[in-house]
Amino acid sequence: MMNYIKSVVVAGIMLFCISSVYGQNTINENEVGGAQNIVSTAVPFLNIAPESRGGGLGDAGVATSPDINSQHWNPSKYAFIDGTMGVSFSFTPWLRELVNDINMYYLSYYYRIDDMQTLSSSLRYFSLGNISFTDEDGNVQFEGQPNEFAFDIAYSRVLSQHFSGGVAFRYIRSDLSNGYSSSTGTQLQAGNAFAADIAFYYRTSWRKNRKESELTAGINISNIGSKISYDGGTTKEFIPTNLRLGVAYRMELDEYNELVGTVDMNKLLVPSVLSLPNDTTATSENTSVISGMFTSFSDAPGGITEELQEISVSGGIEYWYNKQFSLRAGYHYENVNKGNRNFATVGLGLKFNIFNIDASYIIPMQANNPLANTIRFTLGFDLSNLGKNKTKSSSKRRR
Repeated sequence: MMNYIKSVVVAGIMLFCISSVYGQNTINENEVGGAQNIVSTAVPFLNIAPESRGGGLGDAGVATSPDINSQHWNPSKYAFIDGTMGVSFSFTPWLRELVNDINMYYLSYYYRIDDMQTLSSSLRYFSLGNISFTDEDGNVQFEGQPNEFAFDIAYSRVLSQHFSGGVAFRYIRSDLSNGYSSSTGTQLQAGNAFAADIAFYYRTSWRKNRKESELTAGINISNIGSKISYDGGTTKEFIPTNLRLGVAYRMELDEYNELVGTVDMNKLLVPSVLSLPNDTTATSENTSVISGMFTSFSDAPGGITEELQEISVSGGIEYWYNKQFSLRAGYHYENVNKGNRNFATVGLGLKFNIFNIDASYIIPMQANNPLANTIRFTLGFDLSNLGKNKTKSSSKRRR
């Protein structure tokens, strides 16, 4: 569907329009102030759930129990993780209803330094498939392979018996053009940006009638960083700075069965309107990143009603049997005026001594939705036996 575009500019627009299907990217200026006003950012792949557990819970995970893939949801959770070291790989074929060569790959890793500190890292690679770049007459100039990736490293630390904090630093690269120049001489370059996450995690547990319950909460302000440019700095776009907060509750049903419920809320911390027709005061170039974060709570043309519409909600339920087999179900809600990305999810997981396998599946709520038949796969390895014995089960001792 993206073949025979006439310039790199058009190629970029089409790629951005595809991402708008999952409610993260494009804006129709003719509808600004009207019913539809989708918040716009570059590199929206950063907010796609890259792994299967959170994907099976309706894209929720900021407050769930720590696991190897906590880097995306809330890196501060690693401070309370059981174990000393682990690595995980996830694969997601994306938008299979539209094309068959867009894929996301996600690699995550953590290492416990001691009882109080943990280091973690992740690499996310988003392949946008093959695109034929053509001239104005439709002649194919070359075959390009646009791609985007992000690499980050995080540090988390126990701050008290119930509280932890973490910070992550990220490098982002987005190459949508492969250096192609249009017939007018316009050349788009790969965009580069740097960002950081600030996250906190809280948990408390208690026993009643010989059954344990646990309440957890989390907050993660992610992708606080520089704008990104594809033309050498002439035009700069916001990256998807995002506020995610949520709660989770776990309860033991009996010796072998437990149930977890979780809810996340998300809001993009970028201006609701980046540019208005015949208005130069609201352009992305004239709005700083920090200013955009604060004004994002009050700049929607529709006032407080529209501001509330910018909050998406994710929630899910996770059932565990004997801490080895899990079933998951969830739902993601996004207002129709902000992308209408509404879908249900299901998932399952198997956990063994050394490795675990997880999978999730998206069930869209609208017909002909490009998110239909999206399946995520995750394979994780617990490498704790290779770590330092002095830190083994340290998070259990802190409970």
